[in-house]
Amino acid sequence: MSSLPGRPAEPARATASWPDKADAWLGRAVELIAAVLIVAEVCLLFAGVVARYALHSPIVWSDELAGGMFLWLGMLGAVIALRRNEHLAFSALSRNAAPETRAWLQAAITAVVLVTLCLMLRPAIDYVEDESFATLPNLGVPSSWRAFGVELCVVLMLLTILLQTARSGRLLATLIAIVALTILGAGLWALTPWLVHIGNFNLLIFFVLIVGVAILIGVPIGFAFGFATLGYLALTTTTPLSVVINRLDQGMSQPLLLAIPLFVFLGLLIDFTGFAKMIIAFLAALLGFVRGGLYYVLLVAMLLVSGISGSKVADMAAIAPGLFPEMRKHGANDGDLVALLAGSAAMADTIPPSIVLITLGSVTGISIASLFAAGLLPALILALFLAITIFVRSRSEPPPPETRPDWARVRKTFITALPAMALPFVIRWAVVEGVATATEVSTIGIVYAMLVSVLIYRPVQWSRFYPVLVETAALSGAILFVIGTATGMAWALTQSGFSNDLAHTMTAVSGGPYGFLAITIIVFLLLGNILEGIPAILLFAPLLLPVSHAFGINDVHYALVVVIAMSIGLFAPPFGIGFFAACAIGKVAPDAAIKHVWRYLAILILGLVFIAAVEPISTIFIR
Repeated sequence: MSSLPGRPAEPARATASWPDKADAWLGRAVELIAAVLIVAEVCLLFAGVVARYALHSPIVWSDELAGGMFLWLGMLGAVIALRRNEHLAFSALSRNAAPETRAWLQAAITAVVLVTLCLMLRPAIDYVEDESFATLPNLGVPSSWRAFGVELCVVLMLLTILLQTARSGRLLATLIAIVALTILGAGLWALTPWLVHIGNFNLLIFFVLIVGVAILIGVPIGFAFGFATLGYLALTTTTPLSVVINRLDQGMSQPLLLAIPLFVFLGLLIDFTGFAKMIIAFLAALLGFVRGGLYYVLLVAMLLVSGISGSKVADMAAIAPGLFPEMRKHGANDGDLVALLAGSAAMADTIPPSIVLITLGSVTGISIASLFAAGLLPALILALFLAITIFVRSRSEPPPPETRPDWARVRKTFITALPAMALPFVIRWAVVEGVATATEVSTIGIVYAMLVSVLIYRPVQWSRFYPVLVETAALSGAILFVIGTATGMAWALTQSGFSNDLAHTMTAVSGGPYGFLAITIIVFLLLGNILEGIPAILLFAPLLLPVSHAFGINDVHYALVVVIAMSIGLFAPPFGIGFFAACAIGKVAPDAAIKHVWRYLAILILGLVFIAAVEPISTIFIR
């Protein structure tokens, strides 16, 4: 969660001010359009599956239309995320600061976001003009109609942040912060000859110092990347800034990434439709008589749900509310519950269809099908390591009152849960049999979940459907905006020759393939803890993958090591956002869980070392 200023706490007023009215109107309009786009994407892609597989008459223009709508959806989602303060950000500093310091930090954050959007506006206009000369081959319309989504949403984000600043009462502090940034920019502009003279050492100024400080104070990661990239290109190169918008477009428009909002939507539907509750009820009936049985239920439930949603927050939110009350009745410790929830979520990032695997494959060129085929076994091995930990720690607990399962209850809950448990198998069958691509298969899952919920798990709470669509747009926009700006930053780093320098350095110091894998694990544990998972992968995986080639390491094996290390770091204190999300979902203070989580994280790291050392674990199922 970012630290951008949101709605200030104040007494209710009889008459809302004009910024309140304008912000509310703007928010409702953007949310409605984004929700409609999600429904349209699902309908369009599912129609494409039916037309191609069932009617043998593919819709040739569907991919172009879906791609254009997807860019609009991602940018509108970024607007919603900005309005709801849900862009990915490191918020520990502002969260723990004194109120006066927090106010100044939020002013600085707002200033950086405003300046970044202002710097993006002119290049976005230029990019749309350039795209007006290109024509989409199947639709026969100018490409500028889809690129205009970037320009419009930059304007909408500017309006959003200006309205929220006016409502927050921090206008003066924000102006002071903008003046300070202007002075900084003028100073760097004056130093332009020196920056050019020092060569790639200027990367330390823009992509280490500026990005590091921006992220540390709480600037949303996507805006920190964009701010540094625009500054670097403007002050040290002659490259037109419209290239940044082009890279943002290319990064957000990759067809494989269309799976992100659709799987996020599917993950939220799991809770909306009651699928998770049905699965938990069956597993609890089956394993309730085992010592520590509900801990195994949590572990298996996370395995099943992670294979459906692809969103860690959605995974945990689907499982914890239904299972934690029952575990507490059996005397489970709150801190240990949240620690296992975090550990099981970190364990399951390679279970297909994983958004992280889709993202990694899209930026590195590794086959998504190979990553999906290879990802399941490492996750099962990590689950086994956690299960052994549960077995050891549960030996000291009193035995459950039940000595054997109630088979009548098991049969009843199994019949009820069977349609829900079939969902991950339906998804994987569709991919394996070639019915749908990794993107389209999410629509099959969505249609299946909706049909089952309407026909079997009735009644459906339709009042929750629209908020789920809006939440999908916000989460997807936050992720995709980081992907877009990170793509531009990675391009700038690549053009500077940094990737070659990094490859040479790591090749010299790593000490062979196992040494390089060890360095990779350490680096991505740290990056996952600080940067979030997707930004870390976007920036560094494409740079390090060529180095792994030099050591003869299989691409898929290296990719899985990277993803697992990043995921463990994401759930590690003190900075891991996943850990704090688990605490929030479990309604447990971080202080109560932090001493328990290290046990599970240490076991996961041990399992990761085992997986990294035994390459066939990752490659045995690759065709």
